[in-house]
Amino acid sequence: MSVRDAVVTATGDRIRWVELPGSDAPRVYLHGLGATAAAYFAEAATHPLIAGHRTLLVDLLGHGLSDRPRDFDYSLEAHAGALATALTDAGVTGAEVIAHSMGGAVAIVLADRHPELVSRLVLVDADLDPVEPARGALGSGGIAAFSEAEFVDSGWAEVRDRAGALWWATMRLTDRTALHRSARGLARGTVPTVRELLTHAEIPRTFLHPEADGPLPGEDALREAGVSVVAVADCGHNIMLDAPEAFASLVAAALAA
Repeated sequence: MSVRDAVVTATGDRIRWVELPGSDAPRVYLHGLGATAAAYFAEAATHPLIAGHRTLLVDLLGHGLSDRPRDFDYSLEAHAGALATALTDAGVTGAEVIAHSMGGAVAIVLADRHPELVSRLVLVDADLDPVEPARGALGSGGIAAFSEAEFVDSGWAEVRDRAGALWWATMRLTDRTALHRSARGLARGTVPTVRELLTHAEIPRTFLHPEADGPLPGEDALREAGVSVVAVADCGHNIMLDAPEAFASLVAAALAA
């Protein structure tokens, strides 16, 4: 295991990742908003059912081990562009990408804009649609309801108190400007939407979501487009942490399909 990095901006900012050696197609794990890849995916990536491949646990700019540039806009497109630069520098092509929440949205944009880098997507309760900012909401919508100045000055504390201990453990490591801009970019989404990009992709795609949340919105259309939609029992949004054995089994099946 080693920590590696790549320069991804003109001013020398670096994306960093934890890399596990292995063979065959590389696997890239992407975290969600205010998270880090190793904290959320280390157990899954080393599970006997899915270990053994070259594995990159990547922290997006502004998060975890990676740099926190203040002149970066942190939109989904910008995150995907910086990630593409890092993966290219790492010699990655045709990666199997396993991505959670905001990371799933970034992965979909990456696959659309840089198809040579992605051979397969396993999306873990990923964000597919724009969100209307609303003060007091959890996730990107609640953060995006603040102006950037308000959030950086004091709004972050309100979000901290709603986030809970698990999310705050990694959110506190995220640059506040980067967190707000990432949330705004995620809430705004892309044109075409992330959902549309996923629907039109021509690679194998699996979408895992918590069974307790009920049917996935737009599930029938996703299935018609060839996306395998799988409801996972006994878990919340953080499927890999809440149901690690089921998660490893479902990821292994998705990657072998």
